[in-house]
Amino acid sequence: MSPLSHLSSRTPTVGVLALQGDVREHLVALAEADALARPVRRPEELAEIDALVIPGGESTTMSKLAVLFGMMQPLRDRIREGLPVYGTCAGMIMLADKILDGRDDQESFGGIDMTVRRNAFGRQNESFETAVEVEGVDGGPVEGVFIRAPWVESTGSGVATLARLDDGTVVAVRQGNLLATSFHPELTGDHRVHRYFVDMVRAAA
Repeated sequence: MSPLSHLSSRTPTVGVLALQGDVREHLVALAEADALARPVRRPEELAEIDALVIPGGESTTMSKLAVLFGMMQPLRDRIREGLPVYGTCAGMIMLADKILDGRDDQESFGGIDMTVRRNAFGRQNESFETAVEVEGVDGGPVEGVFIRAPWVESTGSGVATLARLDDGTVVAVRQGNLLATSFHPELTGDHRVHRYFVDMVRAAA
């Protein structure tokens, strides 16, 4: 039986990869979006969740810790099996099949047929906020918080672009059960993007 079976009749359990990054903020946002949220650090905990969020943080550190904690290959396997996953900022990088300006030894979980550029918007002191229209998210623009954020350089034919900045830069994409944003909706108090993801999880059932 699929781990997502009968999910539409109950509250989905969504893990937050708790190796590094803004884990607590995602746990709060997911709870507000009507999910059961829990931190995930070990491979065996992947069997207890219906979906996963990969938070913002530092992608090279996250990559090293995923290897150290034995999470890299098990999570790659679950993604290939259809586990819904949402990555924000560093999480977007971790879902990319190809990374530009990464360390030579940097690994990703992959899954989205896209090329992303690390720190594309500049350093920490060049962080900014702007309104972002996200396809599928009702109620007007969301406030996009960009902190040393990546952007999407290119995508394959199976990837849908959900949001662009005014200059055309791609900052949100979806491929099947995988969602990624350059920005941090968990830092704004607006939980519509998380609710969109929880709806994805229910639909995947």
